[in-house]
Amino acid sequence: MSLLECLIGIALSLTLIAPLIKNSGELISKQIAYEKTQLLSQDANRALELMGRAIRMAGYVHPNAFIQNINSQSSGEEFLQIQKSVGYKGSDALIIKHQLSSGLDMDCIGNTLTLDRTRKGLAFQGFLVDLQTSIPKGSRISGGSLICQSLDRQGRLQSTTLMNGIHHLAIEELTEQAKKDRRARVFKIRLEMTDGAHLYRAFERTFATRNLL
Repeated sequence: MSLLECLIGIALSLTLIAPLIKNSGELISKQIAYEKTQLLSQDANRALELMGRAIRMAGYVHPNAFIQNINSQSSGEEFLQIQKSVGYKGSDALIIKHQLSSGLDMDCIGNTLTLDRTRKGLAFQGFLVDLQTSIPKGSRISGGSLICQSLDRQGRLQSTTLMNGIHHLAIEELTEQAKKDRRARVFKIRLEMTDGAHLYRAFERTFATRNLL
């Protein structure tokens, strides 16, 4: 076989293999994007569920409890606050307070709530979006970080990063819907997630309080 024949054979082989290599590369890229999207969805659902659980607990007062200056008739502002545009890229923040129930109560990072994790008998949970910290030099910033605020065993406020990739957090009270459905206070949470490059997804959930009117 001459050199020319070898070159022609190689060229023909490359012509046949090139589309396969291209298709394989595209499939791998799509698979990576799919896996990243699934991770974003899992993080978003976990974050929304944590905030929804806190909203449902907001304002809970134990039937046998007595707390000085705070009782079941206190204003809802004592137990649930929305701070508008205070976080990363104008994200909202959520603050929840409630008494402990007779069952197993947990904060937003999974700690079992006990009296030593309260202030004046009230448990505290906060959610806000802040700039990412401890980013390696040269790394791409993939949105902000969702921060959970809770109380430690000495009743001191502690902040823990739940997840990264938060583009924006918006919390809106649906007053008209609550009046129409004759339910407790209703809130719509919109969470926008990103990988800092090409992926962007928005998630929305609606939650109603169980202990506040």
